Amino acid sequence: MTTSHTTAFRPQSFRPQSYRSDLTLFLALAFGVSWSAWAAAFALGGPAGSAAASGIHLFGAFGPLIAALVLRVRRGRRGESAPAHVVRLGRSTLVWAPPLVALASGTICVGSLLAQAAGGPTPSLEHAQDAVRDAGGLAAFVGAMLIGGPLGEEPGWRGTVHPRMRATMGRFQAGLVLGAVWAVWHLPLFFVDGTVQHELGLTSASGVLFAVSIVPMAMLIGYAYERGGIVAAIAVHFAINVTMVLLDAKAAETHALLLGLQALVTALLLAFAPPPTLPRTSEADAAARAEPEPAVHG
Repeated sequence: MTTSHTTAFRPQSFRPQSYRSDLTLFLALAFGVSWSAWAAAFALGGPAGSAAASGIHLFGAFGPLIAALVLRVRRGRRGESAPAHVVRLGRSTLVWAPPLVALASGTICVGSLLAQAAGGPTPSLEHAQDAVRDAGGLAAFVGAMLIGGPLGEEPGWRGTVHPRMRATMGRFQAGLVLGAVWAVWHLPLFFVDGTVQHELGLTSASGVLFAVSIVPMAMLIGYAYERGGIVAAIAVHFAINVTMVLLDAKAAETHALLLGLQALVTALLLAFAPPPTLPRTSEADAAARAEPEPAVHG
């Protein structure tokens, strides 16, 4: 009896080298598309909503989606299955979207009310009505808020990057790293006239707190993704953006409270209602599985 090594066929379900190259390619495309578009919008001058800059500015928001589509095509050509931590759409996952939407909006409402009690601005129904009217009506407002953020971003950040990071990282580490990357991705918007970020100002207390608060927001949306898939992630992102616009949540006091509230809510969710746990895969284990299996010949 002799033992020799032959390579047995197996589906390519986990390849750490591929995941690293996927993440590198994604970030290059997402940042390249978005930052190039926003640089062009900045060069054109005028507000982001002007006729000259609006299309370019909106195109930049779709950088993560474009990068996600490229990676999806690439994965198909390589014959790889979806990452193990991808959350597929199902009836059970959809159940989580409504309560998480309410919870996400609730953090903004509570933060705004606490900020008012601390001497910050008072939320007003009049401002919410003005925001809807300026957008061209309720349907236009909802469409703009959906297209201009969640739809262009979530298939990339949560649907593509998050599962690949989770293959080798815990929830906290993945959320922290992705949140920091997401915050950096937003930075050019501070220089584009007509954006919320430009109004806040990069060096102001509100601007700095806005950038930092993206990290717990990313962790909350990441939780929504692991519970309810991409639909829940889009819904929670949409709810946060809409509530912040309607309540005009721009004051430094509000952003400081939101940072703490969303971090607290996410910590409580992970502690008392954690999503189902999938085992992380170490690169050593992955390398071992990549070794050819011994075949026995009689």
